[in-house]
Amino acid sequence: MSRRNIPYATQWVDDDDVNAVVAALRSERLTQGPKVKEFEDLAAEYCGARYAVAVSSGTAALHIAALAAGFGPGDEVITSPITFAATANSVLYCGARPVFADIDPGTLCLDATKAGGSVNDKTRGIIPVHFAGLPCDMKKVRGLADEKGLIVIEDAAHALGASYESEGRTYKVGGCAHSDMTAFSFHAVKHITTGEGGLVTTNDEDLYKKLLILRTHGITRDESMMENPPDGPWYYEMLDLGFNYRITDFQCALGISQLAKLESFVSRRREIKKAYDDAFGGMAEVIIQEEPGNARSSCHLYVIQFKSIDRYAAFTALQDKGLGVNVHYIPVYRMPYYRRMGYTAIGCPESERYYTRAVSLPMFPRMSDADIEYVIESVKAVVRSGSGSV
Repeated sequence: MSRRNIPYATQWVDDDDVNAVVAALRSERLTQGPKVKEFEDLAAEYCGARYAVAVSSGTAALHIAALAAGFGPGDEVITSPITFAATANSVLYCGARPVFADIDPGTLCLDATKAGGSVNDKTRGIIPVHFAGLPCDMKKVRGLADEKGLIVIEDAAHALGASYESEGRTYKVGGCAHSDMTAFSFHAVKHITTGEGGLVTTNDEDLYKKLLILRTHGITRDESMMENPPDGPWYYEMLDLGFNYRITDFQCALGISQLAKLESFVSRRREIKKAYDDAFGGMAEVIIQEEPGNARSSCHLYVIQFKSIDRYAAFTALQDKGLGVNVHYIPVYRMPYYRRMGYTAIGCPESERYYTRAVSLPMFPRMSDADIEYVIESVKAVVRSGSGSV
């Protein structure tokens, strides 16, 4: 088996995408133009939401969603520790405190039951993370939120194109059927890319208006939202302390072109997942992420856990074979910044166990069948050398 070099992920940009961006660059508006609204409308329609607000990054999407939710000093917001730091950071940005509840060891998503055990009088919200593209149990999350009066923001940075069933109906992630808002990322390695970029969807008109304001310095030109009569056509008002989180028209032109290919991208990711599942699902030394029958992952990541093989040794052996393996993620509470605030691993044994064993394998739609087979054979070779059981 000859050595290959396969990254853990990469974008897929073709001539159609390039031509769309070039056309936008040659248009009259590079930013704050028509492509932004066009992209928002198409994304909202795809997800099944009433509104969408496109921003400069997935982090910006989480931040303005947390601000629109009204999180602030004295509030606590529950989320998963197995996520990128931006999820919890968005809570800190508002002056509120993230609280980490443990993951379900099978799905690797936030355990809603454990999240419920973390609710107290200070709790204002919950941010479930659709880890690796697998939807959380949103019916259970919504039930908890309704019982406790919490706001739900889905972190769907991994989950564009994912869906789940509840009570006989199928819901796309981003439709906000069981949440107040959903945040997406369009970083280069995500399902579709705008280079950098993000989006918030919602069905609540008041939240939508807040999101629009927060994206652009807290400023509006909408007379219906102004506190004073305008004194000329130039007039605008700053209603809140917002941010410059705008996304450009040429980024949105790329997003529009990419969105048309999303289903084919997800379909290929699911083909790769099936090949990996078939190869690794029966291996005694390997644990794979469970996908409940009512959920359809969009397969942003493919994570395996080694039961008894040393993770460091396995990771470096796979690197030596040319695989761009990664680890998603170091639990957020382990970060020095969070440690200095007093966070520890107390209450998150499943997250700790997961972190010591996890490796992310290459997963992106441009992978060839030969690439997939090489990854599978490489993992099997590492397991054979590490345990002698395969």
